[in-house]
Amino acid sequence: LSVNMRLAVPDADMRVQESIALFSKWVLDLGEGKLPVMRQDDEVEASWIELPDDLLVCTSGDPIAAIVSFVYVDFLQNYLDFGYLQERVVLAPTNDRAEDINDHVLGLVPTDSRDYLSADSVDGSADTVKRQDVYYPIEYLNATKIINFPNHKLTLKVGVPIMLLRNLSQTNGLCNGTRLVVKELGDRLIEAVIMTGSHVGDSVYIPRIELLAKKGNAPFVLRRRQFPIRLCYAMTINKSQGQTLACVGIYLKSPVFTHGQL
Repeated sequence: LSVNMRLAVPDADMRVQESIALFSKWVLDLGEGKLPVMRQDDEVEASWIELPDDLLVCTSGDPIAAIVSFVYVDFLQNYLDFGYLQERVVLAPTNDRAEDINDHVLGLVPTDSRDYLSADSVDGSADTVKRQDVYYPIEYLNATKIINFPNHKLTLKVGVPIMLLRNLSQTNGLCNGTRLVVKELGDRLIEAVIMTGSHVGDSVYIPRIELLAKKGNAPFVLRRRQFPIRLCYAMTINKSQGQTLACVGIYLKSPVFTHGQL
């Protein structure tokens, strides 16, 4: 492939087409490692690139507020608009950065929130850990965060976008990475509307499920009963693969850490 079909705008005027062609070449050079790199501080190998000024969101204040106001323009007038939420998102290299942005945007939503707390325990099927309550108190289990795993505390509001973290029903469009909008917050179920994939507009119910995960080299497996979702005003760059979006902001407080991620 030699032509970026996603950026082809044949009906645009020559000035716009030239601008798009320059951006297309820059993206291609970035992916192929042809851009000039710089060395910072005492680094042995140069690994930093300079982004064009026209791609930057400049601010002298809070960078999270700046990127959110750029991507979610007129947020208070559109926070319940299905199409508005469907086509825009902020991307970050890591889950921690994405959570910071999600918490910020959630605080802007002028409706009441609801907290859902998980039920955590150490999986005893392997029977490898004795006196689990002594070595792994419930406070430690609740504070444990694992990649692609729901957190102990989940704070939601009606109208916020969420993302599924597990395959629940592929035939109904409930797959890992599916984005939805919360319609109703119940005690045991969350009603939501799908906004990606082939089932856009379908109303579905998401239950609490039991999930098992091991954190790094920890000698135990965490068992967590929680809704397999997380807020999705922002997501990681890796998680965005396969998504179709019209307005994207990239929050680079920390560097991207794999080739091709940017």
